[in-house]
Amino acid sequence: MKIFGMTNTRLIAGLLFATMAVSLDAHAASVSRPGRGFGPVYDAAHETTFEGTIQEVVLKHTAGSPGGMHLMVAGPAGLIDAHIGPFMTKQTKEVLQAGVPVRLVGAKTTVRGKTFFLARQLTVDGNTIQVRTPRGFLVMPRSDHPRVGKTGTQTGSERPITGFTGFTGSNGGAR
Repeated sequence: MKIFGMTNTRLIAGLLFATMAVSLDAHAASVSRPGRGFGPVYDAAHETTFEGTIQEVVLKHTAGSPGGMHLMVAGPAGLIDAHIGPFMTKQTKEVLQAGVPVRLVGAKTTVRGKTFFLARQLTVDGNTIQVRTPRGFLVMPRSDHPRVGKTGTQTGSERPITGFTGFTGSNGGAR
Protein backbone atom coordinates (compact mmCIF):
# COMPACT_ATOMS: atom_id res chain seq x y z
CA MET A 1 0.00 0.00 0.00
CA LYS A 2 1.28 3.49 -0.84
CA ILE A 3 0.35 6.73 0.94
CA PHE A 4 1.41 9.97 -0.73
CA GLY A 5 3.75 7.97 -2.95
CA MET A 6 5.56 6.28 -0.01
CA THR A 7 5.75 2.63 0.87
CA ASN A 8 4.73 1.46 4.33
CA THR A 9 8.37 0.89 5.31
CA ARG A 10 9.44 4.43 4.41
CA LEU A 11 6.39 5.93 6.10
CA ILE A 12 7.01 4.01 9.34
CA ALA A 13 10.74 4.86 9.30
CA GLY A 14 9.93 8.56 8.79
CA LEU A 15 7.41 8.61 11.63
CA LEU A 16 9.81 6.75 13.93
CA PHE A 17 12.60 9.24 13.16
CA ALA A 18 10.30 12.23 13.76
CA THR A 19 9.13 10.77 17.08
CA MET A 20 12.71 10.22 18.25
CA ALA A 21 13.79 13.72 17.20
CA VAL A 22 10.95 15.35 19.14
CA SER A 23 11.69 13.17 22.18
CA LEU A 24 15.40 14.07 22.16
CA ASP A 25 14.63 17.77 21.76
CA ALA A 26 12.18 17.69 24.70
CA HIS A 27 14.80 15.99 26.89
CA ALA A 28 17.45 18.58 26.00
CA ALA A 29 15.08 21.42 26.89
CA SER A 30 14.34 19.93 30.31
CA VAL A 31 18.00 19.71 31.38
CA SER A 32 18.88 22.52 33.78
CA ARG A 33 21.92 24.57 32.82
CA PRO A 34 22.97 27.09 35.46
CA GLY A 35 23.95 30.46 34.09
CA ARG A 36 22.07 30.13 30.82
CA GLY A 37 18.92 31.94 31.86
CA PHE A 38 17.72 35.45 31.17
CA GLY A 39 20.15 37.23 33.46
CA PRO A 40 23.20 36.82 35.62
CA VAL A 41 23.10 33.97 38.08
CA TYR A 42 22.63 34.83 41.76
CA ASP A 43 24.63 32.34 43.82
CA ALA A 44 23.15 32.49 47.34
CA ALA A 45 25.66 29.89 48.54
CA HIS A 46 28.44 32.47 48.07
CA GLU A 47 26.60 35.45 49.56
CA THR A 48 28.82 38.01 51.33
CA THR A 49 28.51 41.33 53.13
CA PHE A 50 30.34 44.42 51.87
CA GLU A 51 30.57 47.73 53.71
CA GLY A 52 31.91 50.88 52.17
CA THR A 53 31.24 54.37 50.89
CA ILE A 54 29.44 55.24 47.66
CA GLN A 55 31.91 56.76 45.20
CA GLU A 56 29.48 57.12 42.31
CA VAL A 57 25.84 56.42 41.47
CA VAL A 58 25.56 55.12 37.90
CA LEU A 59 22.16 55.49 36.23
CA LYS A 60 23.18 55.18 32.57
CA HIS A 61 23.12 51.63 31.20
CA THR A 62 26.33 50.17 29.81
CA ALA A 63 26.06 47.42 27.19
CA GLY A 64 26.74 44.00 28.69
CA SER A 65 25.96 45.01 32.27
CA PRO A 66 22.85 44.32 34.35
CA GLY A 67 20.23 47.03 33.66
CA GLY A 68 19.28 49.51 36.35
CA MET A 69 21.09 51.49 39.00
CA HIS A 70 24.66 50.66 39.98
CA LEU A 71 26.63 51.91 42.96
CA MET A 72 30.40 52.14 42.76
CA VAL A 73 31.32 51.41 46.38
CA ALA A 74 34.81 51.64 47.91
CA GLY A 75 35.58 49.50 50.94
CA PRO A 76 38.36 47.46 52.54
CA ALA A 77 38.27 44.94 49.65
CA GLY A 78 38.55 47.67 47.01
CA LEU A 79 36.03 49.19 44.59
CA ILE A 80 32.98 47.13 43.58
CA ASP A 81 30.23 47.68 41.01
CA ALA A 82 27.07 46.90 42.99
CA HIS A 83 23.92 46.34 40.94
CA ILE A 84 20.79 47.41 42.84
CA GLY A 85 18.38 47.31 39.90
CA PRO A 86 15.81 49.65 38.39
CA PHE A 87 13.20 49.52 41.16
CA MET A 88 14.44 51.89 43.88
CA THR A 89 11.87 54.25 45.37
CA LYS A 90 12.25 58.00 44.91
CA GLN A 91 13.05 58.29 48.63
CA THR A 92 15.87 55.72 48.36
CA LYS A 93 17.29 57.33 45.20
CA GLU A 94 17.51 60.68 46.98
CA VAL A 95 19.58 59.16 49.81
CA LEU A 96 22.04 57.34 47.52
CA GLN A 97 24.79 59.88 46.83
CA ALA A 98 28.58 59.91 46.70
CA GLY A 99 30.09 59.91 50.19
CA VAL A 100 27.21 58.02 51.84
CA PRO A 101 28.18 54.84 53.76
CA VAL A 102 26.32 51.66 52.77
CA ARG A 103 26.17 48.00 53.73
CA LEU A 104 25.44 45.49 50.98
CA VAL A 105 24.55 41.83 51.24
CA GLY A 106 24.73 39.91 47.99
CA ALA A 107 26.75 37.72 45.67
CA LYS A 108 29.35 38.35 43.00
CA THR A 109 28.76 37.28 39.42
CA THR A 110 30.72 37.64 36.21
CA VAL A 111 29.14 38.76 32.94
CA ARG A 112 31.31 38.86 29.81
CA GLY A 113 34.49 38.99 31.87
CA LYS A 114 33.35 41.80 34.19
CA THR A 115 32.51 41.20 37.86
CA PHE A 116 29.37 42.68 39.43
CA PHE A 117 28.06 42.49 42.98
CA LEU A 118 24.35 41.64 42.82
CA ALA A 119 22.97 43.26 45.96
CA ARG A 120 20.17 41.40 47.76
CA GLN A 121 19.96 43.87 50.64
CA LEU A 122 21.06 47.48 50.85
CA THR A 123 21.39 49.26 54.19
CA VAL A 124 21.68 53.03 54.01
CA ASP A 125 20.92 55.70 56.59
CA GLY A 126 19.75 53.04 59.08
CA ASN A 127 17.17 51.52 56.70
CA THR A 128 17.49 48.10 55.10
CA ILE A 129 15.97 47.70 51.64
CA GLN A 130 15.37 44.31 50.07
CA VAL A 131 16.66 44.54 46.50
CA ARG A 132 16.33 40.83 45.61
CA THR A 133 14.64 37.74 46.96
CA PRO A 134 16.89 35.08 48.51
CA ARG A 135 16.87 33.36 45.10
CA GLY A 136 18.09 36.53 43.35
CA PHE A 137 14.95 37.92 41.71
CA LEU A 138 14.65 41.70 41.79
CA VAL A 139 12.01 43.11 44.13
CA MET A 140 9.74 46.00 43.19
CA PRO A 141 8.63 48.34 46.00
CA ARG A 142 4.86 48.88 46.10
CA SER A 143 5.08 52.58 46.92
CA ASP A 144 7.40 55.49 47.72
CA HIS A 145 6.33 55.20 51.36
CA PRO A 146 7.47 51.77 52.56
CA ARG A 147 6.28 50.44 55.89
CA VAL A 148 9.28 50.19 58.17
CA GLY A 149 9.44 47.68 61.03
CA LYS A 150 11.19 48.08 64.39
CA THR A 151 14.53 46.95 62.92
CA GLY A 152 14.39 49.49 60.10
CA THR A 153 13.69 46.76 57.54
CA GLN A 154 10.97 47.19 54.94
CA THR A 155 8.08 44.86 55.76
CA GLY A 156 5.47 43.79 53.26
CA SER A 157 6.15 46.73 50.98
CA GLU A 158 7.82 44.85 48.18
CA ARG A 159 6.93 42.18 45.66
CA PRO A 160 9.28 39.95 43.65
CA ILE A 161 9.59 40.37 39.91
CA THR A 162 9.97 36.71 38.99
CA GLY A 163 12.04 35.78 35.99
CA PHE A 164 13.89 39.11 35.84
CA THR A 165 17.35 39.52 37.29
CA GLY A 166 18.22 42.76 35.55
CA PHE A 167 20.50 41.74 32.70
CA THR A 168 19.66 43.17 29.28
CA GLY A 169 22.64 41.96 27.24
CA SER A 170 24.78 43.78 24.74
CA ASN A 171 21.89 45.02 22.61
CA GLY A 172 20.36 47.08 25.42
CA GLY A 173 17.38 44.74 25.76
CA ALA A 174 16.18 45.01 22.14
CA ARG A 175 14.73 41.89 20.62
